[in-house]
This record gives sequence, C-alpha cells and structure tokens, in this order.
Amino acid sequence: MTYRFLLNGYAALLAISLSLAGCANTGPGSAAAKPVLYPNATYNRAGEAQAQNEVAACQSRASAAGLRPEDSSQVAQRAGESAAVAGVASAVGALVFGRGAEGMLRAGAGGAAIGGAAGATQAAVRGGRPNSGYRSFVQRCLTEKGFDVIGWN
Repeated sequence: MTYRFLLNGYAALLAISLSLAGCANTGPGSAAAKPVLYPNATYNRAGEAQAQNEVAACQSRASAAGLRPEDSSQVAQRAGESAAVAGVASAVGALVFGRGAEGMLRAGAGGAAIGGAAGATQAAVRGGRPNSGYRSFVQRCLTEKGFDVIGWN
C-alpha cells in the first residue's frame, strides 16, 4: 500500500508539473511567438491585415524549408537528464543513510519522478523559444519584403 501511495503521489506531481509547463508555452518566450513589426513605411502602406499575412507567408516558407518553430526534443531531453540525476542522487543518499536495498529503490524511483517533472517544467519554461534558425529565416524573409522586425511576442 505504501508503494502505491508513493507512486500515485509522484504521478500527481508529474501531471501538475506538465500542466504548468503547458501554460508556460505561450507568450514572448514561447515557440508560438510571432514577430512584432515596427510600423515603418512598408507596414503603414500594407496595413495590419496584409502585414500579418506576410508574417504567415514567411513562417510557411520557413516550415517548407524544414525549419520548425520549436525543438520539442529539448523538453524530453531535459526531463530525462533531470530524472537520471535525481534518481541516482536519491538512491545513493538512501544507501549512504542505511536504508537498504528496498529503501534505495524507493528513493531512486521517487527522485527520478520528481527530477523528471522538474526537468520537463524547466525545459518548457526556459527552452520553449522559437529556435534561432527559424527566427532568423522569418526575420530575413520579412526584411526582404521591407518590414522591420523589432521582437517576438
């Protein structure tokens, strides 16, 4: 019963962390961010609707060139690394403090679950920005059309 309780607790922690990570994937630092255009002469001539159409066209060209706005492997990689580190550290800690093999396995599993959740959350918060190749492609495309990108939002 103790193991089932612990596993349910770790699963709940992981679910909460991933939900929070999903919320962090919006806004200026997210992979869903769009270029912000300065209202220069080209922008003023084109108008807001046409400028947004040009942004969408440049984003489509970047995707057609094989570039993606996000690197989804980053979240999985960071979660895996954190799970491994936390799991090993927890298991070693249990071994050092004399909790035996059963305690070591339990601590290792718990540490891995907590580490994986923390790593996934950290990667989603920090690593969700549009990748630099994609961003550069879209910005250059817009610049060639006469638009001035001043940031991403």
